[in-house]
Amino acid sequence: MVVRREKKSRKLRGSRTMGWGIRGQHRDRGSQGSRQVGMHKEKWSWLVKYGKDWYGKHGFKNPTTKLIASISLRKLDELISNNIVKVKEEQGKKVIDLNELGYEKLLGGGSISIPLIIKVKKASPKAIEKVKQIGGEVILSSTE
Repeated sequence: MVVRREKKSRKLRGSRTMGWGIRGQHRDRGSQGSRQVGMHKEKWSWLVKYGKDWYGKHGFKNPTTKLIASISLRKLDELISNNIVKVKEEQGKKVIDLNELGYEKLLGGGSISIPLIIKVKKASPKAIEKVKQIGGEVILSSTE
C-alpha cells in the first residue's frame, strides 16, 4: 500500500473551510436524515443488508375472532340491587332480558341473590348451574 506524502488536513489548511463547503462547515446532519428518510434513496444499501422487513404489512389479524359483550352474575346482581337495571315481572316471576341490555353472554363469576329468569344468547355452564341452584332459569335464545 502506498503511503500518502501529505495528510489531507495539511493540504486543505489554507482553504478557509477545510473542505466542508462555504455554508455549513460540516455542522448539519442533513445528508443523514432520520431513520425513515432516504430508505428508498441514499440508504438503499443499508436497507438491502439490514432492513429485510422494512416495507409492507406484517402479521395476521384473525377475521373470525369477535369480542363478545359478556356480564358476570356478580355484575348483574350489582346492577339489579342498585336499581340500574329494571327487572320485569311476568306471571309472578322476575324476568330480565340481557339481549335488550346489549349483553350476549352470561358468565358464572360471583352469584345472584334473587331467583331470576334470564334471557340471553349464550351462557356458561357454571352460570346456568348457579342460577338453577337459587331457583331461577336461563333461557338461551340463539339468533344464528
